[in-house]
Amino acid sequence: MCGYIGAASASLHSQDSISRATDALFWWGDPVSAPHYFKTYLETYGKLNPIFPGVIFFEVEQPVAVPDVISCEEFVRTRFFREWLAPQSLTDGLFSNLEKGATSCALFTAMRHKALGAVDDRMRHRFELITPHIRRAMLIGKVIDLHRVEAATLADSVDQLASSVLVVDAAGRIIHANASAHRLIAEADVLRAANGRIAAFDQQGSRQLLDVSAAAEAGDVAVGRNGVALPLLGRSGERYVAHILPLTSGARRKAGVSYSAAAAVFIRKAALDLPSPPETLARQFNLTPAELRVLFAVIEIGGVPEVAPVLGISEQTVKTHLHRIFAKTGTKRQADLVRLVASYSGRP
Repeated sequence: MCGYIGAASASLHSQDSISRATDALFWWGDPVSAPHYFKTYLETYGKLNPIFPGVIFFEVEQPVAVPDVISCEEFVRTRFFREWLAPQSLTDGLFSNLEKGATSCALFTAMRHKALGAVDDRMRHRFELITPHIRRAMLIGKVIDLHRVEAATLADSVDQLASSVLVVDAAGRIIHANASAHRLIAEADVLRAANGRIAAFDQQGSRQLLDVSAAAEAGDVAVGRNGVALPLLGRSGERYVAHILPLTSGARRKAGVSYSAAAAVFIRKAALDLPSPPETLARQFNLTPAELRVLFAVIEIGGVPEVAPVLGISEQTVKTHLHRIFAKTGTKRQADLVRLVASYSGRP
């Protein structure tokens, strides 16, 4: 992917927008220095990354460059850039949300080497092309580890899942259904098995299920982004989401009970996607991105003298932002800000 995009390193990781904790799923870069920088990012520099929490405002799969979140002038003055990026000769990068939750986001990140200069249109275009495939791979990986689970043990594995999972062929015939899917069919609200074929009580949803199952036989190219999720309406009025993932490309064929399997269908009730605390705070109190960075830096790091060098701005600038934050939020002390953010994060 780095070779295709024109990047020096890439990663899949999640980051909590409140605690700033990082959980790395995969990291690739210079084989000599990558392990060291990988370790220091998890231990220290992930919490100092100025891209957060700003990057969480962007839509899923949207390419985001550093200047989209923070000016280049501010960025190069931060500790994150001076102590972590610069020693690796990395200067710029692209990020994309693969998934957003109430307090965290999962990201695909590709960093640019200074020898290649800043992110250009070619890198952004190729990054945008490949991101949906990364996201689909992540969605599959969340449910099943294809490197470890063989077809013979797939049925035992998926039966333990809370989500309803069905494996279907191109004609929509059900090859396998886990215990949750059997219960969903027995409840006869959103899903039914008509002559052994997958069908929904919502006629439009039923046609879409069959159409995407048929398209899945041709793999990712035929399904495209429309194959990621389909809305379904139950007879009771409950709303559901069906994720349809083709099983006919590469290693994913191993996930099929037989080679006639064309797609895996994951069905769950639709849940309200609540905005993250940073996004809610910004909207509620009309905070600018700069003010939001200062707010979370003060909570995470401490007082003005500690925050200023981390963000790469003067102490006076930090104080100016703080005064505006106090005025907008109706608070007077940093302790009040901590309680305010905690109330929006749902934490005690």
